[in-house]
Amino acid sequence: MSVHAYTRYRSLANKTIIITGGASGIGAAMVEAFASQESRVHFIDIDSASGKDLAAASDTTYHQCDIGDIHALRNVIQDIGSWEEGIDVLVNNAGNDDRHDMLSVEPDYWRNRLAINLDHQFFASQAVAPLMQKHRSGSIILTSSTSFMKGRPGLVGYTTAKAAIIGLNRTLARELGPDGIRVNCIVPGAITTPRQEALWLTLEAKAEIIKAQALKITLQSSDVAAMALFLASEDARGCTGAQFLVDAGIS
Repeated sequence: MSVHAYTRYRSLANKTIIITGGASGIGAAMVEAFASQESRVHFIDIDSASGKDLAAASDTTYHQCDIGDIHALRNVIQDIGSWEEGIDVLVNNAGNDDRHDMLSVEPDYWRNRLAINLDHQFFASQAVAPLMQKHRSGSIILTSSTSFMKGRPGLVGYTTAKAAIIGLNRTLARELGPDGIRVNCIVPGAITTPRQEALWLTLEAKAEIIKAQALKITLQSSDVAAMALFLASEDARGCTGAQFLVDAGIS
C-alpha cells in the first residue's frame, strides 16, 4: 500500500464507501486513500486479479462485477448496503478512454462507450439513493474529464459521455438535495497512471501536457483521490451540484 500524506477527516472514520473501478489507476488510489481514513471500503471492478491483490494489501473488500451489467451492479450495491446497514459515500470512478476514430464508430461501439463511461454512474447513484435517503445523508461523487472541455479528438464516445455527466451531476443534486444527499463531480485533467504511460503517455506527450498546464507539475492519481476525500467528508457539507477541477489549470 502506498504511503499517503492525506488530510485526516474524522468524519470519514467507520463510514461505508463504495468505489467503482477501484482495482487500478485513480480508483486504486481512492481505495487506499479512504482506507487510510479508517473507512469501510468496498470497491467494484471487473479485474479480479488486481482487485484481490489490492483488497489484501489495503484491508478493503473487493467485489467482482462488470459495471456494464446494470442488473449485476445493482445487486452488488444492494448486497453491500445490506451487509453494512447503509451506504455513506459512492464514488463513481469507473471509465475507459480507449482511443477511437470518429468515422469508424458503429452503433454497438457507441453504446458501449456510453455504457462504460456514463450509464453506470447514473444507475449506481440510483441504487444507493434509497439507502442514503433512509439516513437523510450521503455523498455521491461522479467523475467527468477535461477532455470534453478541450474537444479532444479521437475520443468522441468518451467525451460525449463525460460532457453528459455534468448535466447528470446538476440534476441529481437537485433531486436528492432535499434528502440531505450531496452530489458533486470531479473533473480530472491529465493524470499519470500506469495504463496511460503504457498506452500513449510518451515523453513528448508529457512535455506537451506540462506546457499546456498553468501549474508545471505532473498530476498523480493521489491528487484526484485527495479531492474525493474532501467531497466525501463533512468538511464539504455545503458543496453540491458542483464540478471540481483537478487539472493543474490545463482547461
